[in-house]
Amino acid sequence: MTRPAAAALHQFTRALGPAIAPGSPREAFRAGIGALAGLGVAGLLLLTPSADMRLGLSMIAPFGATAVLVFAVPNSPLAQPWSAVVGNCAAALIGVLVCMAAPHPLLCIALAVGLTITAMILLRAVHPPAGAVAMTAALNPEAIGELGFRFVFAPVLAGTLALVGLAMIYARLTGRRYPLRQFDEPGPHGTADHPAMERLGLSEQELTEILQRYRQSLNLGVEDLARLIGAAELQAATHHTGPLTAADVMSCDLITVTPQTRLVRVADIFRSHGFTSLPVIDAAGRFCGIIFQIHLIRRAREDAFHHDRRFSAAMSDLLGPRRGMPTRAREIMQTDPPHVAPDAPIGTLLPMLASGECDAVPVLEGQRIVGIVTQTDLISALARQSLRKGLSGS
Repeated sequence: MTRPAAAALHQFTRALGPAIAPGSPREAFRAGIGALAGLGVAGLLLLTPSADMRLGLSMIAPFGATAVLVFAVPNSPLAQPWSAVVGNCAAALIGVLVCMAAPHPLLCIALAVGLTITAMILLRAVHPPAGAVAMTAALNPEAIGELGFRFVFAPVLAGTLALVGLAMIYARLTGRRYPLRQFDEPGPHGTADHPAMERLGLSEQELTEILQRYRQSLNLGVEDLARLIGAAELQAATHHTGPLTAADVMSCDLITVTPQTRLVRVADIFRSHGFTSLPVIDAAGRFCGIIFQIHLIRRAREDAFHHDRRFSAAMSDLLGPRRGMPTRAREIMQTDPPHVAPDAPIGTLLPMLASGECDAVPVLEGQRIVGIVTQTDLISALARQSLRKGLSGS
């Protein structure tokens, strides 16, 4: 085989392989358990004593496809509540109308699916399972003839609403976001500012035009595009940070506390040293976690809430004095913060410290902490590096 032919064969075989990036087992189980619970609850709601089991249309196959979207890819525009509910209901309505008007089964199927696709695009409610909803109606003319427009409301509307509602609850419980983020919604701090990584200098209209230009408006939301561009820019910046490592910029003379340290002592250390983070180690010197100032602030706010003198005596008796309130470092520390090894390039620290989720990154050798890189450490290192490049260039 010639080299061009071998290269062409290689490209062809690669094109037949998976196009989706590898997913974690945790995410796979999260989505699978969500779909199981969602379809189970939706089935219980639809399979009522009044349901006509003879028709076989109480639980329809397209609900399985809807479950895949709302539980496995909740960020997709195709999975959003408007797309799912309006898309499925429009398809059901069209399917019923076509069944009444088109006598030939093959013509009925083609008309139902084709009209559904057109309607979904015009309604901005593209939802792939809706094509199967229309086809389900077209394939069951006798059942549709008996159900009529009731098919639109049950099972289609009721089942879709159940799946969407359960997907919203499940996403919140499992740390995902559904429905998708809106471009103009408040940022993580409750202000109108976007997170630092997403401040691109591009308006919502410009991002929308990019999606339309590359025909990706069905695959990505505007907010997700902003997040991806910001992450890509930050990742590209890591390629230009030079040979510095975490060990070169970290603070080594650490003040630490143990899991048993009282929070009053933790607050004293924050106040006297001006730290924003404090590592927690056990008696053997092993890293246990880290306390950020925000953890202490949240604890103080909860404590103030529970002990506010404005509460009535009855509420005070109900809550009890200091009942269940944390008093030790172990009760508020973050046990799984982002961390790096001493030889990690400082470029790997950029996404961690720019996201706003942490103020410092522990540097670990095995289970022991050897240093910590704060936002100030990183900014100082990058500033010095920039100055050196400027001097060498001049």
